[in-house]
Amino acid sequence: MDAPREVERWGVFEVSVGGPEAGNPFLDVAFGAEFRYKHRVVPVDGFYDGNGVYRVRFSPDTEGEWRFTTTSNVPELAGKSGTFRCISPGPNNHGPVRVEGYHFRYADGTPYYQVGTTCYAWIHQPAELQEQTLETLRSAPFNKLRMCIFPKHYIYNQNEPDHFPFVGSKEKGFDWTRFNPEFWKNLERRVEQLMEMGIQADLILFHPYDRWGFASMDRETEDRYLRYTVARLAAFRNVWWSFANEYDLMRNKTMADWDHYFLLVQQEDPYQRLRSIHNCRTFYDHNKPWVTHQSIQADPSGTPEWRRNCPKPVVVDECRYEGNIPRHWGNISAREMVHRFWVGTVAGGYVGHGETYLHPEDILWWSKGGVLHGESPPRIAFLRRILEEGPPVGFEPVAREGAAKGDEVFLYYFGLSQPARFTFNLPEEPVYRAELIDPWEMTITPIPGKYRGQAELSLPGRPYLAVRFWKIT
Repeated sequence: MDAPREVERWGVFEVSVGGPEAGNPFLDVAFGAEFRYKHRVVPVDGFYDGNGVYRVRFSPDTEGEWRFTTTSNVPELAGKSGTFRCISPGPNNHGPVRVEGYHFRYADGTPYYQVGTTCYAWIHQPAELQEQTLETLRSAPFNKLRMCIFPKHYIYNQNEPDHFPFVGSKEKGFDWTRFNPEFWKNLERRVEQLMEMGIQADLILFHPYDRWGFASMDRETEDRYLRYTVARLAAFRNVWWSFANEYDLMRNKTMADWDHYFLLVQQEDPYQRLRSIHNCRTFYDHNKPWVTHQSIQADPSGTPEWRRNCPKPVVVDECRYEGNIPRHWGNISAREMVHRFWVGTVAGGYVGHGETYLHPEDILWWSKGGVLHGESPPRIAFLRRILEEGPPVGFEPVAREGAAKGDEVFLYYFGLSQPARFTFNLPEEPVYRAELIDPWEMTITPIPGKYRGQAELSLPGRPYLAVRFWKIT
């Protein structure tokens, strides 16, 4: 057994123990540990990692000395004990993201403004392409990545992965009782690399685009898969659980099935990572208590209605894709993508990016990753900067065109409208200064004067402009 003696708060502490290889350890051996801090006891499931190695991972949330004792139905794995010290988090460790009203916040209190993107099958590509995707993300504005655990069979994504979650192949068949540690080690390495870059890993547990049989596993296999996934990955603070991409296209599953998956993961996850589910046409009921936030495929203009119907954060994870492919969902302009981000923002929600430009080798960002080709990412970075400026709270809608952070900042976006004059309804007190924002040109221009109450401004009379008011202190 080899374990580090110090771990950051919200970091990952791991214990590994050698044990039996005979039979099928994935089925026959139960392994885990109990972690103790003063009066608290946190039981955590471990997992078999192949070659006679059993691991258990734990993410401590309290600084100080912790003790652990392993548990197992195999005597040689049980009763291993030790201690470690949980120390203060480093400067890039803000803890896991949690829900706060209609918004998000890290565990240390830092606000989290979701600016996501999608690379469904990037971990199923050759290692060189995976590394290129990570390099692209290092300079991109995105702080969340939607990604599938299972490989995806769909247009522009026909290649066979090198490794699968289960032992076997499409040609020879899969052993549904044995996981493939080589696949899982790569997945968790990529999740950890995203964590180091401050990017949330929105892990999609199921999806309908399949030619291998992963979308039609039996209940026993599905449950075992979910438990193994939680045991291996839940300790990483940047993990979110997305129960499906376009769940309503998986015709072989009922609403009761989806409820079951949510409840199982909720029961198995010691840290209660964020949980949601993504639709094609029919919404899942996000008001159910095990759903933490709304994950939606639709035009962000519906955000006000979704907020009224469900008092949880709205994340429009798919608002169509910037690109030029023949499919209607994948050929909006960069300007339209930026517009949709702003529409969702002033409505009090969050929007996700995607890109689908034709490529001679079918390397489209939305599926395989690689490099970004579109013009929206720098404009999304500009919006992220605006989101992060001002008080550390989320924007709440205050008018059809506007949102505010308390009485400190008001942000209005006119979209397709092009008023030459507009009256803004500001508080009578305090007094505000104004700025004209061009989201496409990424410019912020001061507007002379001081404003309060019914404040009328002359504007350029062009579409896609915004106005921001700052409280004068």
